Amino acid sequence: QAHAHLLELAKRISKQRQKAAPELAAKVTAAMQQLGMQGGRFDIELPKLDPPASHGLEDVVFLVAGHAGSTPKPVGKVASGGELSRIALAIAVTTSELGNAGTLIFDEVDSGVGGAVAQTVGQLMQQLGRHRQVLAVTHLPQVAACADRHFVVAKRPDDGRVRSDVTPVAGEARVAEVARMLGGERLSGTSLAHAQEMLSVGATPSPARKARKP
Repeated sequence: QAHAHLLELAKRISKQRQKAAPELAAKVTAAMQQLGMQGGRFDIELPKLDPPASHGLEDVVFLVAGHAGSTPKPVGKVASGGELSRIALAIAVTTSELGNAGTLIFDEVDSGVGGAVAQTVGQLMQQLGRHRQVLAVTHLPQVAACADRHFVVAKRPDDGRVRSDVTPVAGEARVAEVARMLGGERLSGTSLAHAQEMLSVGATPSPARKARKP
């Protein structure tokens, strides 16, 4: 009787997975397009298990095609580091109101992108930050300008070793750092003005961001 009840519950879960998989795949695919993976596709396969496992009657396999015309393959086998981070971001944004992870960390999610796509990456992480804490390692000013808090990581030699210093920046110091990210160590009035404009746009609050606790 217990086995029959377990099997019935597993069948219900399978039906829910079969219903949810195409919708989730379509939404993640749309988010991938926004993140510069033009022509990419995200699929979900549900191969049956015999015998069933503790997680149900089937496995859940995420497949990705990085560009148009390529065959979707398991995400861990075909995605580069930057692509993997962007796929993770696409999934996280799509499912942002689900789950209970308090903190998400993205390492160079913007690798290989720039311009408008970099701005979109920053905005999507900002959107994700409405529901949980997001930490991002980035070299792009478009992404850094969207953050609520900005820290600069710098390496320095110390008695034969290399240390990393993490320094918070705000106000004029943050403007200067974003300007440095834009145009190198030599700051100009143009780069500072551009940095200030980027920060003003990135800091524009929405009601959801105002309501979020620090």
